[in-house]
Amino acid sequence: MNGTEKRPARGRWGRGSAAAVALAAGLLAVPAARAVPAEAPRADTLLIHAGAVIAVPGERPLGPSTIIVEGDRIAAIRAGHIELPGARAIDLKGRTVLPGLIDTHVHFSFSPETKLWSAAIDTPEDVALFAFANAKRTLEAGFTTVRDVGSDGYSIHALRDAVNEGALVGPRIFLSGTSLSIVGGHGDMSGLNRKTTEALYPYDYTGACTGGVECALRVREAAKYGADLIKITSTGGIMSQQARGLGQHLSDEELNAIVTTAHSLGLKVAAHAHGGAGVAASVRAGVDSIEHGTWLDEETAQAMAKRGTWLVPTLGLLDGRKDADATPEVQAKMAEARAVAGRNIRLAVRYKVNIAFGTDAGVSPHGQNARQFRHMVEQGPMTPAAALRAATVDAAALLGQSGNIGTIEAGKFADLIAVAGDPYRDVTVLEHVSTVIKGGRVIVQEGAASP
Repeated sequence: MNGTEKRPARGRWGRGSAAAVALAAGLLAVPAARAVPAEAPRADTLLIHAGAVIAVPGERPLGPSTIIVEGDRIAAIRAGHIELPGARAIDLKGRTVLPGLIDTHVHFSFSPETKLWSAAIDTPEDVALFAFANAKRTLEAGFTTVRDVGSDGYSIHALRDAVNEGALVGPRIFLSGTSLSIVGGHGDMSGLNRKTTEALYPYDYTGACTGGVECALRVREAAKYGADLIKITSTGGIMSQQARGLGQHLSDEELNAIVTTAHSLGLKVAAHAHGGAGVAASVRAGVDSIEHGTWLDEETAQAMAKRGTWLVPTLGLLDGRKDADATPEVQAKMAEARAVAGRNIRLAVRYKVNIAFGTDAGVSPHGQNARQFRHMVEQGPMTPAAALRAATVDAAALLGQSGNIGTIEAGKFADLIAVAGDPYRDVTVLEHVSTVIKGGRVIVQEGAASP
């Protein structure tokens, strides 16, 4: 390649993504700071001087406070703005500080611009770098933890492990790896000719399975190779190329085998489910969460509330999508989904179903995850406090991580964000995060830290 040639646009990156490729007001009157006699602080002590603190979303905020961070954990929260000689401090006296946000439904290995044929062009290294770019964008938007429920190959595993080991900076990632589906279903590849499909997506690569025995095997394989949970596609999908509708795909036998096997291995099951019959069958089988639940009905909503099944409603995932850009099969499904938009969350609110925040970022743009808060408030209707709780306290509970994340408490990870304004009054302030701290490390900072 000479100096004047340009490499063709990658299928996954698309056009206009040079930045991604280049990747490889005051709230309350504040009293004067006061020194607190104490032993010399640790070298890694960080003081966060907040104007207000929503320590437990859904509960009353604290006034001016100092959050003391030691290493990657919160050591204490003190009233007022204290100083510890030698400790570094961040001035957020004009901001509301709250726990890092959690998105329980993302796909880092693709975006709305990803082409159907991208796997014919992209290498695993391309996918890994692309996923890292999306993870970075998500973290900078204030989402310090995510659940990735379906990404290509094992690049997402490598990203998760690199973040956990401190080699890369990104959100905490809990992942399912490849989704389990019927042959030709939403989790399997379709839309390409047979020769191309078999070359790019071998049968045992896609997670497709038939019958209880084979589906149980796929669960065990996912666990063997490092999945944190199991993701299944119980029904057809809106954006997949197959035109077999949005009804139930996995049979009751297959669903029961998947759930029983996963739970025996200590893994939760997240079920992509749109059509009512598939949602109901998934709930009966004992899945832990319904993803989307577009055609949720009253009877199933009541069953979910009784069983403790979570709903991850992924509102607004079709916002801004132009039908003309989709195939006729996808256009028909998009129209069907738009006709019932919001019914799932309204039923969940009415029957007190557990709701966890999840956006389907990947289908929707990465880094714009917080736009869903306004949908939850408008369509639920949920209070801003309840919507925020769904992305913190409740999302942590779904992940089984309540002891580590979701609130600002001593002993938990120092995952913190700051916004200008009160998210209890205007939830859209969460779309503009000024400071992000993950595990005690400052990721995004408005202003400078003082020594």
